[in-house]
This record gives sequence, C-alpha cells and structure tokens, in this order.
Amino acid sequence: MSFTSFGWPLPALMAWSVCWFLYSLLRLKTGLPLWAVLGLVTLTGVLLSLLGGTWWRRLAIGLGFPLSLFFSGALSLPAWAWLLPLALLALIYPLNAWRDAPLFPTPEDALNHLPEVAPLEPGARVLDAGCGLGHGLEALRQAYPLADLHGVEWSRPLAWWCRRRSQSGGIRAHVARADMWEVDWSAYDLVYLFQRPETLPRAMAKAAAEMRSGTWLVSLEFEATGYKPTAKLKTTAGKPVWVYRWPAVATSPLTPMDKPRR
Repeated sequence: MSFTSFGWPLPALMAWSVCWFLYSLLRLKTGLPLWAVLGLVTLTGVLLSLLGGTWWRRLAIGLGFPLSLFFSGALSLPAWAWLLPLALLALIYPLNAWRDAPLFPTPEDALNHLPEVAPLEPGARVLDAGCGLGHGLEALRQAYPLADLHGVEWSRPLAWWCRRRSQSGGIRAHVARADMWEVDWSAYDLVYLFQRPETLPRAMAKAAAEMRSGTWLVSLEFEATGYKPTAKLKTTAGKPVWVYRWPAVATSPLTPMDKPRR
C-alpha cells in the first residue's frame, strides 16, 4: 500500500510523525549541531511533500514540522531561521514551474496501450516534457522498450533525483535539467505531457510551431481543447490518454494568448 493511498489528512500526519521521530532521534543519538538537525529534518519533510496530491497538500506536509516546532515553543530561534523550509520548498519547486504542473506522477501501466495507436520505430526519440521524478519515463519505457527516451525537468533536485532513478532502475533515459518550453520538440517522434489544463494551449501552440508531420503529442488526463484527438485511451487509473498526431486538426483557431512564449 502506498503512502498516498491513505485518505487525507493521514499522509500529512504520517509525514509529520516521521519528522518528529527523526528530530528526536538526531537530538538524542547524535552530536550534530542544532542547525544541522533542523536542516535535515526540514529537508525530510520537504521531500515527503512530493507525495502530496495537490499544491496545498504539499505545502501542508512540507511546512508541518517547522510550524509545529515554532508553535510548540520548544526552541528559540532567530526569525531568519524559519525561512529555511520556504527556501527548501523553493529549491524543490522553482517559482517559474508553478505555472506548469507542480508534480503529477504518471500512474503505473497508464501508457501500455499507447503503441497500439501511436506506433514507433525502434530507436525513435521520445520526450517526457516535465519528467518530475521519472514516473512518466518508467511508463514510456514499459510501452516503448526500444525507444530512445529523454526527459527534461526544470527543478534541479527533481532532475537529479530522476536521473538517479533512471540509472538505478533500468529506465535507460537521458534526463536533463532544462525548461521544457525552451527545448526544441522538432527532434522528437513523440512528446509526452502530464500538465495542467491551463498549460495545454501553450503546449499545442509550441507543437504547431516545432513538431514534424507524422509525430505524436500525448497528454495524460487532460484534453487539448480546440483540437480533435487521433485517439483516446482509457486507463485502469481512470485517467484518459489523449493522443494527437501532427499536424493535429484544430477545431478552433489559435488566439494570440495560445502562442508559445519564449
């Protein structure tokens, strides 16, 4: 059973309990200075926040320990010290990534039927635009075992973590820390997205400007409004897979706001 399978707020309570246990353990069993203990425990809480399903839940998990420590009155720290959890959250979730999907993990087996409607030749280049922790790359590798997988992620810690997972888990993907909106999509035969609905118009405009004829754009869960999908796949997780072959058929014209920003 996964951490996120429990009903809210139990995941937050479990994360806070882990942080308080770690704090007590480090204070009692190690000779680390207080600032190091607080940094390690806060970082643990921030990393556990990645398991939250929404932005507000991630913030609640990540800030839970330092806020509870502050209100408990157990420590007297300078005001600047309480900026540490905010700095760590900003490191994990860079400000310019807030307008895109924060962290939406791709469910296991969600893309298994994708090759039936979007076949690729061996060695085809596939991009996970905004790869997060690498769940999408895992699903893509499962669907296309012979593909040349690439992932880009703006958050430096997430990109590092994804790269490590790729190396140790056998995903065999090239993971780079980069802005998905600055990467040239024309180099890929399939681009995979798991973004918010608000960012899909921008993604479709970028695809229209860069993607080659006959290539594929795939969006998990959210439909690109204004375009006719080539196929729609159902998944056991209840998240549909929207498949568009380029050039996609637009059912409504692009507006100036849809044009990709640089």
